[in-house]
Amino acid sequence: MSRGLNKVMIIGHLGRDPEMRYTPSGRPVATFSVAVSRSWNSSSGERRSETEWFKIVAWGNLAEICKKYLTKGQQVYIEGRLQTRSWEDKEGQQRTSVEVVANEMTMLGDRRDKSQDDSAIFDETPPEVDEDEFPF
Repeated sequence: MSRGLNKVMIIGHLGRDPEMRYTPSGRPVATFSVAVSRSWNSSSGERRSETEWFKIVAWGNLAEICKKYLTKGQQVYIEGRLQTRSWEDKEGQQRTSVEVVANEMTMLGDRRDKSQDDSAIFDETPPEVDEDEFPF
């Protein structure tokens, strides 16, 4: 049987401070958004740019670290995997969301605590999660 690969690496800026929640079993989960911008010249020579927003989900110790150290506007490197989640909203409509489940985070640029090493890397492999454990 062949193996697949689901790996995402992004560098961007936080759109909001991480929000921390806990599953019913007490496991921490942090969510936040990261904006990744790109620029290019069109065929007419006009400078163009676009921004793509990613929803990030971090679990366990990595979630606690993200909540403690990350702030809106900060540049960050996130590595993880894409996950699609589906649910039914209050009006009975089927909804889906594509998220990056982070397993590594590196703070880039300025941070709250400047006394730390400039290349702080945090790594945690998230466990498999039951869909019913999502607190949102």
